[in-house]
Amino acid sequence: MPSESTDARTVADTIASALVAYDALAELGGSIDDEWTYVDELSAAWRDRLEAVAAERALEITSPAVDLAVGRAADEVSQIRDPHRAIDWLSTFPQIVLLALEEVP
Repeated sequence: MPSESTDARTVADTIASALVAYDALAELGGSIDDEWTYVDELSAAWRDRLEAVAAERALEITSPAVDLAVGRAADEVSQIRDPHRAIDWLSTFPQIVLLALEEVP
């Protein structure tokens, strides 16, 4: 009987790491005084959606392709330094994560 890989990542793992990147993005976007309420509400809504998927599919193993896609998207948002651009990505990034997981955004 073949042993299971210890490198396997679950949907919950994938979303948890995506949320780390997302929180940094929201923090950057929230640094604009006039936008913090919008950023807070928008990021809370997307966080709720991602957490709901993580709860529903917590132990499901993700494919390497999903992990690669989400990892690359997280790497991309980690390069953002402009708060206005961060705000633009607050809706885009979670949708990429959800689409990679074959979820409807």
